[in-house]
Amino acid sequence: MRLVHRSVSDDAEHVLATDIEFAETFLTRARGLMFRRSIPDEYGLVFRFASAATRDLHMVFVPFEIDAIWLVDNEVTAVKRLRPWIGLGQARADTVVELPAGAAEAVEPGDTVELVSE
Repeated sequence: MRLVHRSVSDDAEHVLATDIEFAETFLTRARGLMFRRSIPDEYGLVFRFASAATRDLHMVFVPFEIDAIWLVDNEVTAVKRLRPWIGLGQARADTVVELPAGAAEAVEPGDTVELVSE
């Protein structure tokens, strides 16, 4: 499985991550990336929800920066770099993706990001 970004500006396709993990239970969603020392370059943690709503992220007990992408129906609603320990983010989404810092540098609201089976 790959996480693929398609830019509205140039319609180019870029792979953001190939090592995909899903946070599907209450516990895995609550834990997120807490207590990890790092994540691999090609890693993405995906939080999927039944409907779009305001989704919050925090960086408590996460000692490294990440990029976060909020999506509604695969369309990017927000992108933010979250700082270690104190970062906070909030936006409307039915899917939230956490990536290594810098991985979402070219992603902008209005672009699409989707999971593609190989």
